[in-house]
Amino acid sequence: MKYFSSIILICIFICSAAGLFAAPLEGGFALAPRASFSQEERIQAYINARLRVIEAAGKYEDVPYRHGGITSAGLDCSGFVVLSFRDALGVTLPRTTTGLYTWTERVPLENAQPGDLLFFRTGTNRNITHVAIYLGNRRFIHSASAGAKTGVIYSSLDEQYWAGTFAGAGRAFPEVTPFSIESHIVLSNVNNPVEQNNSDRSSGSVTRTIDTNQNNNGFLFAGIALAPTWNGFISGGDLFRGVTSQFTLLADTSFLGPRMVFGFEVRPEYDGALGVFRLPITFSWGPSERIRIFAGPVLSFGDASLSTDDGVRNYSGGTSWLGSAGVTAAPFGFKTPNGEFAPYFELAWQSYFSDDRDFDLFADFSAGLRFSTGLRWLFQVR
Repeated sequence: MKYFSSIILICIFICSAAGLFAAPLEGGFALAPRASFSQEERIQAYINARLRVIEAAGKYEDVPYRHGGITSAGLDCSGFVVLSFRDALGVTLPRTTTGLYTWTERVPLENAQPGDLLFFRTGTNRNITHVAIYLGNRRFIHSASAGAKTGVIYSSLDEQYWAGTFAGAGRAFPEVTPFSIESHIVLSNVNNPVEQNNSDRSSGSVTRTIDTNQNNNGFLFAGIALAPTWNGFISGGDLFRGVTSQFTLLADTSFLGPRMVFGFEVRPEYDGALGVFRLPITFSWGPSERIRIFAGPVLSFGDASLSTDDGVRNYSGGTSWLGSAGVTAAPFGFKTPNGEFAPYFELAWQSYFSDDRDFDLFADFSAGLRFSTGLRWLFQVR
């Protein structure tokens, strides 16, 4: 029990650190360019992603302002941004204005592009208090809490109030360097963001059509992970309980509509407290590779038992068709040319049941619970 509170603190720290170390959206969502894409295809993919965000944001026009709101019944400024990105790309952004400010990359306003974020200081102190989605041409969409009109509205930096409180721009996506006049026109056209632009060929420009359904066929990722498991309720036990690993295949797809990630995992584990080796084979699902639920059959090798203050306690049932179920989460990651490294944690139920007649809450709960924190590496294979 004495170690369980420290484990919870580790979990809280990992979650809260997401807003401090998350990077702009270079990948990790359905419309992100694949590693095999040409430069032109990469630019097109990021244009599509930016336009999707703008289109999603526009659907909430006139939704009323509500402090803490993150639904179509009411939105605050950061909730509006988070919901728009989630609707458009299936990604989870930091929930607060200050978290979004830290998450984005600082850029001059003249370098900001549609789909990036604008930040404002509207209070009496110098804190960042308001956020909006940039549309280009000094225009933005946001959820305003005060003024002549509140809720989700369109505004401009040419308005005196917003010009006076403007604090800076933050890049959410990698910069798109337009490679044709049409790309620049598409990025600037915020009144009809998915409009097809066909320029006169006699002007020397190249005709381009934005296809926001590109990449809906999905991506395939592979990964490996390693993590120690922790004792939670066994009095007198060591802090480290064992080790768990996993070999993962993930399919990131939008073929059913909203973005979904399906996974298959082989999870070799050693549980030193129970004295067993386990081989779970699980299937997982979630809105992104960041967080998923999983379940599946398990093969358990060895005689499971726990040493408690009252003696040895025996367990059975480790081998089962539904021997493991839980949740895995990686709140943030570090992108490299070879993939993404991410701290992660898992909380899982495992099917061990006491053979003893007497009841020991802490021991039995610990036998059926696995908590682990570790590091995973995920890379795109298709």
